[in-house]
Amino acid sequence: MKKNKISKNWINKQRRDIYVRRSKVDGYRSRAAYKLIEIDEKFKVFKNGISVIDLGAAPGSWSQYLSKKIKYGKIVSIDLNKMEKVDNVVQILGDFNEETNQAKIKNLFKSNVDVVLSDMAVNTTGNKNIDSIYTGELCKGAMLFSKKILKKDGKFISKIFMGSTFNEIITETKLIFKEFKVFKPKSSRKDSKESFIICKNLR
Repeated sequence: MKKNKISKNWINKQRRDIYVRRSKVDGYRSRAAYKLIEIDEKFKVFKNGISVIDLGAAPGSWSQYLSKKIKYGKIVSIDLNKMEKVDNVVQILGDFNEETNQAKIKNLFKSNVDVVLSDMAVNTTGNKNIDSIYTGELCKGAMLFSKKILKKDGKFISKIFMGSTFNEIITETKLIFKEFKVFKPKSSRKDSKESFIICKNLR
């Protein structure tokens, strides 16, 4: 009964959500696209000719936005789940943490890349502390990968959950990047602990 109540609440929330409605009109696969659009508008991340890696890309709304914004660059996406094809995006099915997949990604680029994105999060358990810890680990893994593959003036953008791992992530960030900001887009739900960390210029 409790599960049914949660499902109904979620469905009602989706129906009332302006960004869910907008995503259907604009042709995006999820409302998450608007988070990346806000980040781009504020921090001027994407332009023609750049190279981008989209970690945890499914269902693909971030890749869709990248495909529209970057006409002459290279976009590679990876996710554990299969997603529909996105124009101008090379897709890899698998776990980005696996060395073989990281090697695949590197081989698709002739040099280091301009931007690494991560919208990765674990399936929520209902326990916000546990969710924060698991998502924090994904963020740290993505950050360490970005350290290896980004250009010196590259950018790393990742979802983070405000919680027990937040300070640890900030400490790690300061060791790897010269500049960073924490930003919560308007399209991120108010009751969500989600924010995004925007980092640039490797040390």
